[in-house]
Amino acid sequence: MMKGLKKWRLFSLLAVMTVFLSACGEEYITTLKPAGAVGKEQFNLLLFSISIMALVVVVVSVLYLYAFAKFRRSKQGEDHMPKQVEGSHTLEVIWTVIPIILLLILTVPTLITTYKFADVKAMEEVDEEGNKTALTVNVTAKLYWWEFEYPEQGIVTAQELVVPTGEKVYFNLKAADVKHSFWIPSVGGKMDTNVENVNKFYLQFDEESADLKDGVFYGKCAELCGPSHALMDFKVKTLSREDFDNWVAAMQATEGQTANADSADLGEATFANSCLGCHAISGVGASGAMGPNLATFADRNRVAGVLEHSKESIEKWVTDPEPYKPGNLMTGKYGELSEEEISAVADYIMTLSVED
Repeated sequence: MMKGLKKWRLFSLLAVMTVFLSACGEEYITTLKPAGAVGKEQFNLLLFSISIMALVVVVVSVLYLYAFAKFRRSKQGEDHMPKQVEGSHTLEVIWTVIPIILLLILTVPTLITTYKFADVKAMEEVDEEGNKTALTVNVTAKLYWWEFEYPEQGIVTAQELVVPTGEKVYFNLKAADVKHSFWIPSVGGKMDTNVENVNKFYLQFDEESADLKDGVFYGKCAELCGPSHALMDFKVKTLSREDFDNWVAAMQATEGQTANADSADLGEATFANSCLGCHAISGVGASGAMGPNLATFADRNRVAGVLEHSKESIEKWVTDPEPYKPGNLMTGKYGELSEEEISAVADYIMTLSVED
């Protein structure tokens, strides 16, 4: 009876381990449904590698079962010594050459694909007027949020990357504090963001895949960076080239926009006195602010990337952000506000929008 219970315990433990080791996760964060040229080619390379390894497993398993069945018991008795093949030159050559061939088969397409996606020379090409022909985005990873600067367009935003479909988008990646990793799982492989150097690569968002996902992809930090690493997400909004140009124009139209400390509106005045030192509300300007740019706050679908987009969530965050993103740099950086002031600030930033 006890042996039966032990077996069931072992079986239950293995079943639970299978669930935890099966890479369960949200459907929108997956590499198995690639979108865009980069993601699809990387996925095909993954399938090719798995196919080669599966072939090796099948061949080895067949040889093992064959040897197991044929030589399991000798008709000549248990004391019979089979032919020894130790030191066989032929066999040594076979099991040395075959792995080398398999490695070459895997290495060649891997190197070709790697160097292809590392080619970013096009991001420096300019037209007759001296303007760069490719869209470049400077990505800065910070604890625990993302800043996106479009240097040619002169605009900055945070937490939501906006890109056109059907063309290559080039990225300059860096970190402002500790090492992070930029990753949009369904669109392409991850790339580290370092403090000491800038990494460059490109991704492509195809229109068909974007339509299937309602024009939205999700990305995250893929390098353990602190207590809120798992909460360091961002959204990617894909638009047609025409809509993207309209969005850029709307962002540029916010130039000079700021909050007035003398405003009769309590929310605007409180924001100017308590928040403006860290948060810009103009989409035009230099990057490098301590806190996320809020020019498009009303257009987003999350507060601080983790809470439901609502006035109540803003009030919770401003009152005490630490429980929602442990280790965030906002906690303790501003004076204590009354409930009335917090409510007014929430109302005010919910009006910050560039969308019609």
